[in-house]
Amino acid sequence: MIHLSNEPMKLHTTFRVGGNADDLYLVENSKDIVRIIEMCEDTDTDYYIIGNGSNLLVSDDGFRGSIIEISKNMSRIDVMADGLYAEAGAFLSTIANAAKDNSMTGFEFASGIPGTLGGAVTMNAGAYGGEMKDVIEYVDVIDDRGREKRISGKDMDFSYRHSIVPEKNYIVTGAKLILSHGNKDAIENLMKELKTKRNEKQPVEFPSAGSTFKRPEGYFAGKLIMDAELKGYSIGGATVSEKHAGFIINSGDATAKDIYELILHVQDTVFEKFGVKLEPEVKMLGVFE
Repeated sequence: MIHLSNEPMKLHTTFRVGGNADDLYLVENSKDIVRIIEMCEDTDTDYYIIGNGSNLLVSDDGFRGSIIEISKNMSRIDVMADGLYAEAGAFLSTIANAAKDNSMTGFEFASGIPGTLGGAVTMNAGAYGGEMKDVIEYVDVIDDRGREKRISGKDMDFSYRHSIVPEKNYIVTGAKLILSHGNKDAIENLMKELKTKRNEKQPVEFPSAGSTFKRPEGYFAGKLIMDAELKGYSIGGATVSEKHAGFIINSGDATAKDIYELILHVQDTVFEKFGVKLEPEVKMLGVFE
């Protein structure tokens, strides 16, 4: 386990913004996680779990407490006869490549999602017609009493951008993915095709947190924002992407306040024009008001 004090969160989020956290721990296993949580509870210290920081906006004031980062130091991938087991810190792209290298199909949809398995399971991440719920056999978690538990996929209450994890205060430590055997060349070609689509349609050349808003029922967030004539609209260094209006990007030296205020402006404008309330997919950490 690695401990970093007064650590800039802009180094740990894909928006590349955010002030300092009092403490940041790069954990290696479940015991590290439980130990830090117990320490925080004993000292009445706030804590927050992150992965790659790909769906997170940290305020410019940072976070007064401890960040527990489950990422590259907890990212083992084991090949099994009918799929893969991966620790929560494994990148989805790395898992997809491991599946491809072992001629396993079913995870291509996730190959371009810029996050870790833990976050993807927590929010039932999806793309190009696939979702995590389609491939999960079971999930290993730590519950709110520090106990390790294994939960079957059918008991995860998966739905659009939702799982049982937040409401139960679980911490995902790993998951078993059920995959099928396929043709390695076909798998690689599909991954390349999806990467090309993503690069053509999404502003991957700029820091962002992926899709900024959840899809409202009956609508598409990006189209609502585009129809509200907000493409290219900027506040400071934060901009509604010209390539895909569903993305707010760090187009220069954005601050977290710039991004937060742009999110609010987009929400207010879309609601005023169309009566639809956009809900951020991005999680906010710290003080913004």
